[in-house]
Amino acid sequence: MDQAVIYFDNNATTRVAPEVLEAMLPFFCDRYGNPSSIHTFGGSVADDIEKARCRVADLFGASFRDREGTAAEIIFTSCGTEGDNAALNAAFAARPGRNKLVTTAVEHPAVLSCARELERRGREVVIIPVDGRGRLDMAALKAAVDENTAIVSVMWANNETGTIFPVKEAAEIAHASGALFHTDAVQAAGKVPLEVDDSCIDFLSISGHKLHAPKGVGALYVRRGVRFSPFLFGGHQERGRRGGTENVTSVIGLGKACEMALAGLDREAARLAALRDSLEQKILASIPGVHVNGDLDSRLPNTSSVSFDGIEGESILMMLNMYNICASSGSACTTGSLEPSHVMRAMGIPYTSAHGTVRFSLSGYNTQEEVDKVAEVLPPIIARLREISPYWKDGK
Repeated sequence: MDQAVIYFDNNATTRVAPEVLEAMLPFFCDRYGNPSSIHTFGGSVADDIEKARCRVADLFGASFRDREGTAAEIIFTSCGTEGDNAALNAAFAARPGRNKLVTTAVEHPAVLSCARELERRGREVVIIPVDGRGRLDMAALKAAVDENTAIVSVMWANNETGTIFPVKEAAEIAHASGALFHTDAVQAAGKVPLEVDDSCIDFLSISGHKLHAPKGVGALYVRRGVRFSPFLFGGHQERGRRGGTENVTSVIGLGKACEMALAGLDREAARLAALRDSLEQKILASIPGVHVNGDLDSRLPNTSSVSFDGIEGESILMMLNMYNICASSGSACTTGSLEPSHVMRAMGIPYTSAHGTVRFSLSGYNTQEEVDKVAEVLPPIIARLREISPYWKDGK
């Protein structure tokens, strides 16, 4: 394949921004000291880590700084999964005597798998459903949260459909019963304002590689005053809340990526929404039997989940790959499965549509020319697959 890659799978991972790489490079070979060291060579690196911590806090809308000027509510982690697991486990230690986790049917496996393990250990887990547009049943959420609830975990935005959840309202419901609240903001960070100061959110987790930082780094917000038990034990790093020598280069990269995302948030959101809408309009105008999934009134600006009736999403992806076009059948963590994703099932999408779902997710590096190319090659791909599909007869 000689043609350039068209990468529309940015909810799975993003390229590292050149500016992020440039910020990281000195810490590989020139400024390689251990930030826990007493000497100046290492200690100066600790100062850079604290600057990165403040940049992450700024993206979160977390304005608190301690007497040293440090954004003490931010803990650096290895990824969103670690942040999710750390928050859920810490909540039960912080609320002894409470035994319930309330979460949603469309959470990322990082939350749902942890919930299953907590249930295996004797915790009560309540799963809140969504409707056909992926919107949370808020009445069911309110009914489920009671004096036995330790934590409520609701994602900020769904990774497959882009549907945005009313997390501030959900956090208020949790606090009304004395429960803590966590949100997986992995997909939302850098795409929509987070503003934790203006909310009851206790824990918020992100992953760097979703917003043009490297893989292997993330951050967990823990509201000041919330009791937090470490998920990883070791040295005094992260004020004793997360042991292990800091991943300095990646932390610096995450800080730079957060700074860039915040600076261009409104501009990029509008541009990406225009590209997404253009792609959807072209697909809907040229291909019959197509449905756009999710809450079209409240979703991420970069995400489009499209179901093509009568064919398999995996087949579409394989043929797009022949044109060097990268997309996804849903969450990257479930790619390879021939069953519709748990998100599509939870939304009640008909099997013949759910099976043919493709997720297109854009980034600031995508262009209108790329959108036009995808819209050009898709119609013949869909037509060819439907010719051989036993599930598509007479245009149905």
